[in-house]
Amino acid sequence: MKYIYKDNEMQVINEEGKKVGYATIPNVDENTINVLKVFIDPSLRGGGEASKLMEEVYNFALEHEYRIKNTCPYAVAWFKRKKEKQYILADEQPDEACLV
Repeated sequence: MKYIYKDNEMQVINEEGKKVGYATIPNVDENTINVLKVFIDPSLRGGGEASKLMEEVYNFALEHEYRIKNTCPYAVAWFKRKKEKQYILADEQPDEACLV
């Protein structure tokens, strides 16, 4: 799998060049991105691909010196598990994640 940023998305591209997942990450402001949605093709679920995608989102934010706001339930849960990465979260987080 390879990961590319395009059109406010971190995209997961398989070996055949097909987009098989994405995280929607628009800018909230010049210093912050919002993880609105994380999607992985159902055929790939359960293999850690969503976690790898979130790792790419985290690295993208680090590289561009962004803070991260989460409104996607998966992203909220991922950061709860990754306590060592929570420093990158924006000070203001939604009271609760959006409903799926």
